[in-house]
Amino acid sequence: MKLRSTVVISLHSPKEKVWGLLLDLTPAGATVQGLELHSFEIWLNQFGSPDQPNLTTVFYPLYRIERIALDEREGAIPSLEERFRQRAGIRLRELLSENHEHDV
Repeated sequence: MKLRSTVVISLHSPKEKVWGLLLDLTPAGATVQGLELHSFEIWLNQFGSPDQPNLTTVFYPLYRIERIALDEREGAIPSLEERFRQRAGIRLRELLSENHEHDV
């Protein structure tokens, strides 16, 4: 996994999946800026509106991580990143870079 890749992280205790940008990966765990996968459709549908939920930056300790998968196209099924790019016109990492520039 390369840093700044779009990933889906499967977690346990409690069981959940997170989609977002991989910011850091160490023996202690992974830091991701994103959202829970079950919120993706809502977030995508509200993208660009004032009510759009924010993506959050969260550290997940290694003992909770079952697997980390690249968000990739599967045959004719587009990746979540591709769906976002079609809707927003930019890549996730570009959106998050823009948001960080406004924070400075």
